Amino acid sequence: MLLAHFPVLRIAIFPDGREWIMGRLLPKNLTENQKNGIVATLSTPEFYRSLPSHKTGNYLSAWLAKTSAQKLDAQEAILVDAALNWLETSTGNLWGWLDGCWWTPPIRAGILPGVVRSQLVEWLLKKQLLVREEPWTPELVKGFEAIAYSNSVVEIIPLRTVIWHSGKLEYNPHHSCFQQLRIFFIAL
Repeated sequence: MLLAHFPVLRIAIFPDGREWIMGRLLPKNLTENQKNGIVATLSTPEFYRSLPSHKTGNYLSAWLAKTSAQKLDAQEAILVDAALNWLETSTGNLWGWLDGCWWTPPIRAGILPGVVRSQLVEWLLKKQLLVREEPWTPELVKGFEAIAYSNSVVEIIPLRTVIWHSGKLEYNPHHSCFQQLRIFFIAL
């Protein structure tokens, strides 16, 4: 019944076997954002994911980070740890392109594992493409040619600008590397 009104369904299954099914709309300007990228800002370390190895349904910190980003005219927030290493966005997992290789923060850094992230890593490796799961230090992120985030609803959204404490970092939202990731979603 919900599919008649919503293109996205979110299903939560509780430990006692009960289910909660919610309908969601696609984000506004999704096609435009997938094509031309968006602006993101770094959050403060206070907006960390609590219990990242568990999908608790508690998205308060991510929601607060994204709300703070929107006040700065950014569409997304990048969550960071106490050392200001980039972890993930408020709604997805990060992907960077550098030296012919995909980079993504490791699970051990305290990110949500992400169903799409794990499938994408596996698919890239099967295609014999390089994937490095390394901490995204403030120095590393300056070297990326392109950055995007992924989740099961938006697929891949490039980040064209990241606002942070010392100014802005600019990335290429039209980089040819994104075609590799888009092929994954076409194949689904």
